[in-house]
Amino acid sequence: MANEEKEKIKGGEVKVHSVLTVVSSTPVNPGKTCPLSAIDRAMGHHSLHVIFYFRSGSVGFDRIRPVLNEVLTLYPNVIGRLVKEDDGSWIVRCTDAGLRVHRATVGTSVDEWLRFASADDERDLMVKQEFPHDPQYWSPFRMQVTEFEGGGTAISLSCPHMLADPISLTLFIKSWTEACHNDVIVHPPFLHPQAINIPLTFTTPFPTSTSPSFYASKSRASNSNPKLKFVSTTFSFSNSIIKQSLSKICSTVPDLTPFDLLTALFWMRIAELKSKTDDNLKQSISICMDMRKHLHAPLPYGYFGNALHFSQLTMNSDKMGSGDLGQVAELVNRHVTGLKEEEFWSAVDWLNSRKDDQGKFLPPFKMYGPELTFVNMESMIAPIRTRVNEFEPLMYRAEFVKDQKPAHVSYHIENTEGEGLILVMPSPEEGLARRVTVTLPEEEMGKLLQDKVILSLDPTMLLSGRS
Repeated sequence: MANEEKEKIKGGEVKVHSVLTVVSSTPVNPGKTCPLSAIDRAMGHHSLHVIFYFRSGSVGFDRIRPVLNEVLTLYPNVIGRLVKEDDGSWIVRCTDAGLRVHRATVGTSVDEWLRFASADDERDLMVKQEFPHDPQYWSPFRMQVTEFEGGGTAISLSCPHMLADPISLTLFIKSWTEACHNDVIVHPPFLHPQAINIPLTFTTPFPTSTSPSFYASKSRASNSNPKLKFVSTTFSFSNSIIKQSLSKICSTVPDLTPFDLLTALFWMRIAELKSKTDDNLKQSISICMDMRKHLHAPLPYGYFGNALHFSQLTMNSDKMGSGDLGQVAELVNRHVTGLKEEEFWSAVDWLNSRKDDQGKFLPPFKMYGPELTFVNMESMIAPIRTRVNEFEPLMYRAEFVKDQKPAHVSYHIENTEGEGLILVMPSPEEGLARRVTVTLPEEEMGKLLQDKVILSLDPTMLLSGRS
């Protein structure tokens, strides 16, 4: 039966049948622009995609489309167009040009798709487009609405990464669902990129900061091996198994998080795979995390743009080879909780200083890699508005139909390179449950999917294309 269903998925071609333009219900004020921050510009090499899967066939784009017109009035940057300034920086010219929406169908169910489709298949659910030479008439944000056989809908939103980070795209969709129910928009957009400016209370440069040297090393990194084929798989870990695993190693560090545990687990297992072909004395990873709530003057969740910071964590191969998961998890925990605000502002300062002799900003470089990069999406778990001591994953509160949360939410970051990319994110099960999307060279992924240590945690595989 599994092989038959897998064949069905392979034959389930996604067919785009129309493209339409959705505009805001209220015209944009003439002359309105949104500049980009230093961090936004730094992400210029990448594109970002989010896909929400809904099992309910009653989502109905024709039903929810009129509300999208209303929501777009809050997001003039989403329907704007990119323009380059004389100094090489980008701005968004807010116009009434609208959001391009692609409509498609696929001949399989949502559950069959999640179980048997591959990450390559999933890319057919989102709009991929090359950055044009002249983007002033180009729609940088694109949506695709795909209807599944037997009910169910996938809604994707795509854009250049320099215009938004994962939280920004997530909250756009969530705001749309809230407006569909005439609810208060809990995290309205905060369109003020100048908030990513170094506070006057800080003195730059920060002499003890390691961020400039780390970012500089990224800017000098060359392509690792462009011929390598990368594949992706999402591992779903239950609340009970994460709780049980944390209880075994929390005796010395009681506040370990699922991110600490899963980063340590995948780092160690991938390092074990690489150790047979790599004689490096040290193992390094890059950790990407959202900084909205880690600043002395926190940014609102609705800050629309990039509030990401990359940092490096290194461990001697002897410790890595010891097999002590608790020790490595503790190291990750100390690194994440010990990240100082000065590191973030130091990175912003360095990015702002990257100019040529004519004062123009230098081209961006690849931020994800060359090290194995872990993306910490714990910040997606936010306080519930009416119960501040309880928390919810933002993406799984996006309900077009009341009490029918998404079956899954995928994130794709394009044009990455290096040793691989791992996203640790919340699960629809909530609690301590997590979903981990792993992108590795195909040969390494084949071995990882058979790793006994990872399989001992009984994960469910999604979007791996394997039965």
